[in-house]
Amino acid sequence: MDIVLCTLNAKYIHASLGLRCLRANLGPWRERATIVELTIQERPVDVVERLLAERPRVIGLGVYVWNATASLAVVRMLKQVAPEIRVVLGGPEVSHELSQQPIVELADHVITGEGELAFAALVDRLLSGRPHLTKVIAGGLPDLSALASPYGEYTDEDVNQRVLYVEASRGCPFSCEFCLSSLDTKVRTFPLERLLADLDQLVARGARQLKFVDRTFNLSPRTSHALLDFLLERQALGVFGHFEMVPDRFPAGLRERIARFSPGTIQLEVGIQTFDPATSERISRRQDLTALEDNLRYLGEHTGAHVHADLIVGLPGESPETFAAGLDRLVALGPHEIQIGVLKRLRGTPITRHDEAYQVVWSEEPPYEILANRLISFPSMQRLKRFARVWDLIINRGNFVRTAPLLWRDGSPFHGVMALTEFLSARVSLAGVALPRQAELLFEFLAEVRGLPRDEVGAMLAQDFLAPGRRAPTVLQPYITAAQRSLGRPAAGGSGDRDLPARQQRHHGRS
Repeated sequence: MDIVLCTLNAKYIHASLGLRCLRANLGPWRERATIVELTIQERPVDVVERLLAERPRVIGLGVYVWNATASLAVVRMLKQVAPEIRVVLGGPEVSHELSQQPIVELADHVITGEGELAFAALVDRLLSGRPHLTKVIAGGLPDLSALASPYGEYTDEDVNQRVLYVEASRGCPFSCEFCLSSLDTKVRTFPLERLLADLDQLVARGARQLKFVDRTFNLSPRTSHALLDFLLERQALGVFGHFEMVPDRFPAGLRERIARFSPGTIQLEVGIQTFDPATSERISRRQDLTALEDNLRYLGEHTGAHVHADLIVGLPGESPETFAAGLDRLVALGPHEIQIGVLKRLRGTPITRHDEAYQVVWSEEPPYEILANRLISFPSMQRLKRFARVWDLIINRGNFVRTAPLLWRDGSPFHGVMALTEFLSARVSLAGVALPRQAELLFEFLAEVRGLPRDEVGAMLAQDFLAPGRRAPTVLQPYITAAQRSLGRPAAGGSGDRDLPARQQRHHGRS
């Protein structure tokens, strides 16, 4: 193949929409291009060997904050062993602050912003023997109605084994300073009828997990209603939809549609980020907290949507105390998952304007996480990062939906899980703790350290373990039989609900 389009995904299950957009829009060069997707777990030397096996003349590489380090190693090696191949970079990581990046210096060309048309034009020049003399090329804002659809580029393997990313719009109307979308000038939409036809074809081919990458899916009622209606009509097929929603904007028409979905068959990602009004104003984030709370309560009480909410540690002006209060407030609203993210200095974002006033220290290595500021010392920030890992491990993954509330039964969720964090950190590496070992440690912490009744803790953990394929640790064996009787189901075996992703099955009690 003359052209190889490549990126290093975080995991195999992710399928790059960007690469498929590029290939679909290559015009006469499309058939001479192939997509090679690998992961950041692979050795750079193996990535280079795989790319060179295609004998390409041009390699287009998608660079993101999660693969920046690995991508640099790949490009450096490519230029050592095959300097004649033209390397073209694209993606958000190389769309800003270009002069500071070694990977940009090594590459032949860089396309900033949306690259479909710019990449096609560059390839045409390079492969026609007309070199492009400009290293940095602005992608601009192409007319979305004029772009070729990328969805035919998903292979049968993609459709059957991976999460498929789709988009109804590009851009964001908000100006949150920590987010690259704050740099967008406007929201643009793809032709709705064409998108619906494309999605219909994907579902007909067997697609069952569709993740919309739109930053504000519920911005346009016409679009959001049409796409939700599309999924509702196909509920019997087991199609799962994932959307990012503005949390304070759920009008009646949207609420009514969401309430019609079966439990867990759609996921709504709602970015809260902070409950502190002063911090919100400081980072140019507009949100109506009263409407936000009302909407989350409605979703929890009247719908089966799987709600994933986001909070950020380290925002300028947010102290450990205000973050803890915000987390407790969010837990009370009942989302199924709370992702606790650590503030990152994404290239090009204006969040750095607060650096001097708040004495912010950033890591210089991707993903450029905050290390400290004047309200959160380095040791305190490390403690909060460990807390975020424990929250994901014990709370978010849905393995202990009955047991987890015992951690804060008599007080604050933040302080309850922080106490568990300190307990676990002193005993195990948080990077990898097998599920049975997690259960043993939870039992020890709740029964021995917190002093809760052993029978109550054991019964809760036993019920959490009654899922297909799980073998309970020895400490739970005395409680398993009673749990089986009370729930009326076996401790192992059974098919579960295979229409839902495993995490959603656990949170909605369908495994």
